[in-house]
Amino acid sequence: PVFRVSREVEMDAFNALYQSVKPKGVTVSVLLAKAAALAIEKYPIINSSYTPEGTVFNPDINIAMAVAIDGGLITPTLKYANERNIMELGENWKELVGKAKSGTLSPDEYNSGTFTISNLGMFGVSQFDAILPAGAGGILAIGGTQEQIVPCDKAVLGMKKVSKMTVTLTCDHRQIYGADAALFLKAFSGIMGSPQQLLL
Repeated sequence: PVFRVSREVEMDAFNALYQSVKPKGVTVSVLLAKAAALAIEKYPIINSSYTPEGTVFNPDINIAMAVAIDGGLITPTLKYANERNIMELGENWKELVGKAKSGTLSPDEYNSGTFTISNLGMFGVSQFDAILPAGAGGILAIGGTQEQIVPCDKAVLGMKKVSKMTVTLTCDHRQIYGADAALFLKAFSGIMGSPQQLLL
């Protein structure tokens, strides 16, 4: 059995950071993977797998990300995403996507994920639910960024414009509970809102 939890994430600070690292070859996908990995460090149950013997806590944080290819999709994996810097992850991701497009990924490069991200934001999708991969504890569905008007005491007219995106976490309910998912999304949202920690 699975369940889903959604949350809006403010994106202005993240977008500014992305513009600063984009010339260095760092993609949005890499930054999202790093943010998810850092949030998983705080809530490792999200990185777990359920087995008949019980819950298995995966020691490594390997972020698989869905990539569209002819005939379907494949999930190249950024291993140890919490431990590596974004420049290294960026180079690795560029290599993995190239291999995915040419059909030369090794099984270990697409079967080793412990947590998955599916991003349809670039297609104009505002929000969606992703299907939980077999053996995984969670998958994070990323929607597109949209501008919203929100109240602001400091603004002249009492309103300001902010960019937000909706993320939806699908979890295996056998070992992950609603509070776990909510806390993970709160941590993820906090990292996206203060993204300088992605550069550490």
